[in-house]
Amino acid sequence: MASATILNTSPLQEPMNDLHISEKNRIPKSKADSYSSKIDDLSLPLSSADGLVKKPFARPLDSALSVPRPPLTSEQQKKYDDLLKVVSSWTEVPETSAKGATKSAITDSERMFLTRECLLRYLRATKWVKGDAEARLMATLVWRREYGVEKLTADYISNEHETGKQVITGYDVNGRPCHYLLPSRQNTARSDKQIQHLVFMLERVIDLMVPGQDTLALLINFAETKSGQGATVGQGRQTLYILQNHYPERLGRALVTNVPFMIWGFFKLITPFIDPLTREKLKFNEDMAQHVPPSQLLKQNGGEVEFEYDHSIYWPALIKLAETKRLACQARWEKAGKYVGESEDYLRGGSEESLFQARPEADKVNGLAS
Repeated sequence: MASATILNTSPLQEPMNDLHISEKNRIPKSKADSYSSKIDDLSLPLSSADGLVKKPFARPLDSALSVPRPPLTSEQQKKYDDLLKVVSSWTEVPETSAKGATKSAITDSERMFLTRECLLRYLRATKWVKGDAEARLMATLVWRREYGVEKLTADYISNEHETGKQVITGYDVNGRPCHYLLPSRQNTARSDKQIQHLVFMLERVIDLMVPGQDTLALLINFAETKSGQGATVGQGRQTLYILQNHYPERLGRALVTNVPFMIWGFFKLITPFIDPLTREKLKFNEDMAQHVPPSQLLKQNGGEVEFEYDHSIYWPALIKLAETKRLACQARWEKAGKYVGESEDYLRGGSEESLFQARPEADKVNGLAS
């Protein structure tokens, strides 16, 4: 499904030319290792200078600057430490959301999902109410099992993607991966699989995030969209529920262009279901080149990139890139001891060291790491 579906997040960060950020906020390149050499082997483009583009861009431009979050207050740090202690103690997760559902052991992939930044995203989304954040985190683990997020395979999703109605390529001025939705390329009848497609692609865009960045840029272009190609109100509400409850704080900016009259009606109908902070992210008909470097912005969205969607080339390249980055994160997590609350900057190969490799054993025993 290529519809206008938006994620809950914190206030919009402005374009790079309005920021006064020091050189230390420049997006770091991942540390050189066997995984970075595997990415090099994919021969991915870097900018419009590479000519006709058929694969995802390998990384942000060197000019990309992250927007640092303010340090935690002492009260926020206390709530985070308390949440970490609770989450670290989890040993079982229900298989479904049904009352009295059978539980089974928490998996390594679920523990790795519970990073420091993940816990902080849920705390911010619940306005720092620890009990609410704890409940929502467990609900997300249950949903991921029940929905089968990790069982959605590239082969299963492939037919939904054959026309390139969603494209992940390029990074905005703050190093956020760009996720394009192109409703005019809709190629399948309305079904739950369209929402599975969106979830699958959200997982891939998260795989492609770089050190120092945990949000995405959503670019929705309704040019040439015809009646029946957009989402229904029911699909919109279902998708918003998934995104706002299970992918909180993931949106950095949402840029929407060429909105036809019928889609304006759709926005009016779903607006009551969109979180107020999310609504602040919606920007209509702005110059996308203010937010995404022209050399990594598709020409149809006002950039310089000549992009041609060829499923036989783009799809395997995206899947291999995402898989390589995901396996690199897993290897780093395992190397550091498989702790809940690990740093995403470390996992993505950034300059930050593991939060637990140098942590005193007493802290680990007391539940500050597990």
